[in-house]
Amino acid sequence: MPPASAEFLAVRDGLLRTARLAGYGHIELPIFEDTALFARGVGESTDVVSKEMYTFADRGDRSVTLRPEGTAGVMRAVIEHGLDRGQLPVKLSYAGPFFRYERPQAGRYRQLQQVGIEAIGVDDPALDAEVIAIADQGFRGLGLTGFRLELTSLGDDTCRPQYRERLQEFLFGLDLDEETRERARLNPLRVLDDKRPHVKEMTAGAPLMLDYLSDSAKAHFDEVLGHLDRLGVEYVINPRMVRGLDYYTKTTFEFVHDGLGSQSGIGGGGRYDGLMAELGGQALSGIGFGIGVDRTVLALGAENVTAASLSRCEVYGVPLGQAARERMVVLAHELRGAGIAVDIAYGGRGLKGSMKAADKSGARVALVLGDRDLAEGVVGLKDLRTGEQRPILLTAVCDEVVATRE
Repeated sequence: MPPASAEFLAVRDGLLRTARLAGYGHIELPIFEDTALFARGVGESTDVVSKEMYTFADRGDRSVTLRPEGTAGVMRAVIEHGLDRGQLPVKLSYAGPFFRYERPQAGRYRQLQQVGIEAIGVDDPALDAEVIAIADQGFRGLGLTGFRLELTSLGDDTCRPQYRERLQEFLFGLDLDEETRERARLNPLRVLDDKRPHVKEMTAGAPLMLDYLSDSAKAHFDEVLGHLDRLGVEYVINPRMVRGLDYYTKTTFEFVHDGLGSQSGIGGGGRYDGLMAELGGQALSGIGFGIGVDRTVLALGAENVTAASLSRCEVYGVPLGQAARERMVVLAHELRGAGIAVDIAYGGRGLKGSMKAADKSGARVALVLGDRDLAEGVVGLKDLRTGEQRPILLTAVCDEVVATRE
């Protein structure tokens, strides 16, 4: 709600500004999809699918799910509408609410707000670097500085099977509970993402994917790092990183802000080589990210940085009398047409009450118009920062107000 919503809008739009400059077009995703899309695309062994999805039967007894993330829905739309058969890569961005059933806490909501981008159809390390740099620039453009980029490689089809076998061998030698052993059987990487202290302690010596990369996967990762170095994007290699979704391969990354406590992730993403084929499309790769708007707002607050002015208008109209009110309504309409934000003291307030409202509005200037001013063809232009007031011609209001911006 206002005034906090001004910050939310500034963050949401600011995070995608660089993406638009890089050619990412907007896609509006449906709020719910067929449940099978997420079960197949996100992964049945993930907490998202097994514990956190809002799933229900609709009137046609079809199982539908409120979207828990954006990539699977984007990929479904690209396949359904044949975008993968046109110019590649397909570059898309999105924003909106997503839904996870989990315990609400600071920075973690059951209806969370995210922005994201996806670049689909080309496997090029330079594209990986572009996607990461867009997120980095998005944060920095808002004034955020106290974050770090962590990244790793999760390998490809030529090395993941061997690593999976080695990791399972290690995990099955531990004293794991039955549920964790089942997770190790289905997707052993998920065990490395377990937040329980005793599990983290047991898996501290687990083999790492970076030590098992194939020559091609290592070359890909090294090239991504080279591009990031040339772009001046700072990063930390985190060989133990595990993302919460199964479709990630090769380049995988997360942005972390320690000012948020335990919920320190503000965004992340990676490459997903097999997702399109898994969902019935061509065997094309893709890369993207999802960034939490709510988390980013909290991170800005932790740094005492404001991404937006909380002022709801630039100009506040103060009409004194019925004839002045009628003219002020017209003036406000003309100023808004010129791209200037204007509010008016409605309700027949007196001068004192109207000026208090003008101060609270955050406006730079007030236009004070009485019946005598109207007869003389002028209006009082008051600088609300200095208190200085001077008469200006009613016919020159737009030009005079614009001049106060400079």
